[in-house]
Amino acid sequence: MDSHANQHSNASSKYFIISSDTRNDLKSTSPILIHKSIISIAGEVKSIKKLNNGNILIEVLNSKQAENLMKLENIGTIKVTVSPHHTLNHSKGVVSESEFQRDLEKDLLECLQTQNVIAVKRITIKRNGQIFPTKHLILTFNNPVLPKNVKIAYINCPVKPYIPDPLRCFKCQKFGHTTTACRGNKEICARCSLPDHNSQTCKSTTQKCYNCSSDHPSYSRSCPRYKLEKEIQTIKITKKISFQEARQIVIDRTPIPGLSYSSALNSTVKPLIQNSLKTPQMQPTVVNNTSASPAIVNPATDTDTITIKNLIGWHFLP
Repeated sequence: MDSHANQHSNASSKYFIISSDTRNDLKSTSPILIHKSIISIAGEVKSIKKLNNGNILIEVLNSKQAENLMKLENIGTIKVTVSPHHTLNHSKGVVSESEFQRDLEKDLLECLQTQNVIAVKRITIKRNGQIFPTKHLILTFNNPVLPKNVKIAYINCPVKPYIPDPLRCFKCQKFGHTTTACRGNKEICARCSLPDHNSQTCKSTTQKCYNCSSDHPSYSRSCPRYKLEKEIQTIKITKKISFQEARQIVIDRTPIPGLSYSSALNSTVKPLIQNSLKTPQMQPTVVNNTSASPAIVNPATDTDTITIKNLIGWHFLP
């Protein structure tokens, strides 16, 4: 990407990160000094938030503020760098149109580039060892606000928010991280929850979920814990808030008599979670969204596996 394109991208960004070489410098810096430094160069921005890692998250009101903020080099005596946030300035939506089921992703992207689309990925399903394309297309927009629709050729296509599946570790079966980031010492079977083997070699005659102790495998989408994580993920994406903030909303809206919800989430006593956890009575991808209902991005049956290859730029928000 050339410098002109970079400048245009920066100007269209709404979320920025201010960081320093030594993050502890900003972590211990007075909010008063931070605020004065920002408004002196960009004016009163929409929001300022100091993150746990010491960086500062800024949401600007317009492109002029974005341009000015990028010029910030110091906060007091601390040298800082300002850069667009790597995920918050993008959004992902799903288009479901059978007319384009045979079209290549590159041809679809060519049609959509003038509508702020920077990536197209088709959702596929794996059934009986074979991969089949679906009509569902994941579009990545170079804009934090998801459009209500896009036009592909002469067809107007509604865009629904894309809600990814919760992260589940294939090694320890816990939610919230992947195998590469797992700190567990033992491999846990996703089918029976016993250690030192996987579901491919499992010989157990019974199934047991590691996360709720019910008689289903840990990868079951009917699992109460899976549905809970999906609801948190839905709120996080649609409201553009952190995972911790989204989880707190779910905790507040779903009280459990005699047991704190956060305790239930963090408890390692599986029967306690199973018996006490109140499962939200909702479909995993249903949210209250006035602009558009979220996409059903898991169109397969329980025997199908969703396969999304090379999905770019989709991570947890900070």
